[in-house]
Amino acid sequence: MEDAASPNSGSDLNLGGNRGRSIEECQDMIQRSFRNPIVKFMMEQMEKSGCRVGDNFVKAVVCTGPVAGGYTKGRGVVKTFFVFFYSQFLLFIYVCLKITVCSNYLTIQDEVNQVVIHELIHAYDECRAKNLDWTNCAHHACSEIRAGHLSGDCHFKRELLRGFIKLRGHEQECIKRRVLKSLRGNPYCSEVAAKDAMEAVWDTCYNDTKPFDRAP
Repeated sequence: MEDAASPNSGSDLNLGGNRGRSIEECQDMIQRSFRNPIVKFMMEQMEKSGCRVGDNFVKAVVCTGPVAGGYTKGRGVVKTFFVFFYSQFLLFIYVCLKITVCSNYLTIQDEVNQVVIHELIHAYDECRAKNLDWTNCAHHACSEIRAGHLSGDCHFKRELLRGFIKLRGHEQECIKRRVLKSLRGNPYCSEVAAKDAMEAVWDTCYNDTKPFDRAP
């Protein structure tokens, strides 16, 4: 991820090489992603959960690693209890970022939409849980399971494009693979701890589809 932000969680699209867009082009694509029904729904649900999303909540950046985007804890979302400090409230929104989208690794609108949706699941989890600790392997694994399941990262078509061909059980296998890959980037989670944490929370977190009635 870019030097300016170390993400607590990152999206990976199995991208190869710098083949993306300029920051300006990517920022335009981010704005278009806000018209996506799932993105709109997630932002509405964050507001209902007490977190206001600012204009710079999602930002295009140039990334140094082969990731599609990332989510940084505790930046960019303003809790409703700041409402009495309105001028500072606005300042906090505009100087802080929370979701980053890697312009140099994304090419088409669907990729940008997918990153934004995935990272919004993480943002919603933190907003909802209040005490989510990204250094806790089980917490991190749970949010990654939910993001993989609810964002559509592992839909059959996307897995096919990645070169993974399996008709039965492909979605859960894909989610597990991507959860472990994400947890490898967490310095607090060893390979064994990551796998144990994922298996311990799998059933609970996979079946937790909030804020959706069921997985989209």
